[in-house]
Amino acid sequence: MDGFNNTQISAAIVGEYYKKLTGSLQSDVIIVGAGPSGLVAAYDLTKAGLKVTIIEKRLSPGGGIWGGGIGMNEIVVQDHAVAILDEFGVRHKPGENALHTADAVELACGLCLKAIQAGAVMLNLMTVEDVCLSEGEVTGVVVNRSMISGALPVDPIMFSAGAVIDATGHEAVIVEAVRRRGLLKGTDADGRLEGPMDAAAGEAFVVERAGEVYPRLWVTGMSVCATFGGPRMGPIFGGMLLSGKRIAEMVAKSLK
Repeated sequence: MDGFNNTQISAAIVGEYYKKLTGSLQSDVIIVGAGPSGLVAAYDLTKAGLKVTIIEKRLSPGGGIWGGGIGMNEIVVQDHAVAILDEFGVRHKPGENALHTADAVELACGLCLKAIQAGAVMLNLMTVEDVCLSEGEVTGVVVNRSMISGALPVDPIMFSAGAVIDATGHEAVIVEAVRRRGLLKGTDADGRLEGPMDAAAGEAFVVERAGEVYPRLWVTGMSVCATFGGPRMGPIFGGMLLSGKRIAEMVAKSLK
């Protein structure tokens, strides 16, 4: 057997995590939320040569993919988003009405694996409590441990970036942090709730309306619907994947 002891195991974890954490305090892009749109955006931005940090409040990244519909772990993707499944090595089965099905677990794992292997850094069990603002721009986020935030009086730390992407889904956490200070008045982001379920309209909405809502703050995926009052779409994920690609293109262009 190899010779090692308990302390050496802990030291290996602490040492490597310290490097990961300190190396992520300043990034080109911070993506808050490791759902489908955030993971696709992370992959594309990293492939474009940008330094990307993903902050995810839950233990397991993947967002709402895992449960499919009502706990049946299959998801649907429409024809024009299938190329993204192929890019990430996710198998799929064609069906009727230009719809394809894929295993939800395989999709979640595939997106996570590709994003990390491309070079994005994932910090899970971290939650964003607030944003950093300077001279009318978002300059970073205020982060705490998920188990600490709201439970104990422990101060957070700050992460800085050239752009912040809100990929937090229905909560639109970063947008709300700006909105509650009255800084989004005069824009479309006026606090409307998501609209009722309309899958086809919602799939188009999350792609078309993805964009910058405040200087250096961008929205993608379900955060788009939460920000602009778009319709929900349920367990179809093509729009989420395409929204991540679109926001990656826009953010990369803005930073270059």
